[in-house]
Amino acid sequence: MENKYNILIVCTGNTCRSPMAEGMLRQLLEEKRPNKFEVFSAGTAAAAGFPATLYAIEAAKNWDIDISQHLSQPLSKPLIDRADLILAMTSKHYQEILRLRKDAKSKTYLFKNFPHTGVEGEDVSDPIGQSLEKYNETFLEIRDYLTNNLDEIVKRIDEKATNE
Repeated sequence: MENKYNILIVCTGNTCRSPMAEGMLRQLLEEKRPNKFEVFSAGTAAAAGFPATLYAIEAAKNWDIDISQHLSQPLSKPLIDRADLILAMTSKHYQEILRLRKDAKSKTYLFKNFPHTGVEGEDVSDPIGQSLEKYNETFLEIRDYLTNNLDEIVKRIDEKATNE
């Protein structure tokens, strides 16, 4: 069986930003590299088994992305180890990933810095508790960053496939 390229997206509660980013990235990559990747998400302060927020589901639905079946999961060492690429929504998430696994630094990026390394940079703000309009803004922000960096992610998927 083919070894897929695994992408982990990390936020706080795993009910807003990371599920929206997971759904968006999955849709983008299905068009470019079907069956060559897996995208999953987790939260640094997430409880297990909670759905995405209603507004996150609604914002994603505006772009024909269904995250209604999403269930939250806490960030863990096994998830970090499984990932080939980790995208952290904020510098605090980035630091928590490295606290759990110092050796994950080479594959961990601040979402808005990718593909550049380092923890200095702009965070993706958390829309939790805010309006649907704010969720839509956050979704578009996530979509823009993923779209702008899609070629780099596809390149990494291809490199892993070539090196096997």
